[in-house]
Amino acid sequence: MMKLFQYDTCPYCAFVRGHFSEMGLKEGKDYELVEASKGTPGREEVLRLGGLSQVPFLIDGDIKMYESRDIVDYVKSKIQKLGTVT
Repeated sequence: MMKLFQYDTCPYCAFVRGHFSEMGLKEGKDYELVEASKGTPGREEVLRLGGLSQVPFLIDGDIKMYESRDIVDYVKSKIQKLGTVT
């Protein structure tokens, strides 16, 4: 399952969540949201796994990426190739 590290008031995170919703993805089924505001264990995990203290941050198996548009493009491409994300 994909993990999206984010926080509610981040506009770039909202962009990704909105596109996930438009794609019909369901939290808990297709992806997991991880709270990653400053000072949280999620933000520490982002820094440890990706090297930058920045969100949104997506992990999908060996794929790790920042940048909201890149995340949306990647997931759209994955859905087109596989017909699903899980």
